[in-house]
Amino acid sequence: MRYYPIFLDIKDRNCLVVGGGDVGTRKVEMLLECGASVTVVSLDASETLKRLFEDQRITLVTRAYRPSDLDNSFLIIGATNDERLNQQLSMDAEKCNLLCNIADRPAACNFILPAIVQQGDLVMAISTSGKSPAFAKKLRKDLEKQFGEAYAVFLNLMGSIRNRLLLEKHAPEQHKPLFQKIIYSDIISWIQNRQFKEIDRLLLDVLGPGYTVDELLKPDFSHNETKGAK
Repeated sequence: MRYYPIFLDIKDRNCLVVGGGDVGTRKVEMLLECGASVTVVSLDASETLKRLFEDQRITLVTRAYRPSDLDNSFLIIGATNDERLNQQLSMDAEKCNLLCNIADRPAACNFILPAIVQQGDLVMAISTSGKSPAFAKKLRKDLEKQFGEAYAVFLNLMGSIRNRLLLEKHAPEQHKPLFQKIIYSDIISWIQNRQFKEIDRLLLDVLGPGYTVDELLKPDFSHNETKGAK
């Protein structure tokens, strides 16, 4: 395995995207979803990027790339169809010891972007180490069918339970058997079928009084129930 798999915290980090077409736009949108502070350098920019700039969500610099654009950056993404520019960007980033991804050019990257499956706080990253992005895409679609919205609801529930148990100052090792009883139950199926009374009975049996779906999932319980958890 060549690549070291990590989940990177880029909240409020300065991230540079060179290229303002469709690929660059997708990269920018993902960076924004993760809370990054994004600058785009490109002679041309998509309508989406222009709107993001007007809404003051990104910085847009409409000129050719300069090496000085890397100053104060944490992560660099190249999204152009200019091979010489992509190579120059990769070399400049390497000199500055910066994280750099060049779209569809694994050899010019020091990290690659996986296919992502996301349901709320459940995030699964799929990589073929650059060998077959098409197969990674197929796996993503397969996993999206297998892991539906019920898993997002489940993680919200488990996160709330964990936070409450920590407030009760139990020793962390005491939590493990409790979590296992919940995780290895039929709780996912019950969420999918909105059988919340079954979940409440399980929580009462495992955790005791005071743990119900309605209390643990507030204030977003009504939203999840209305939306469905299929």
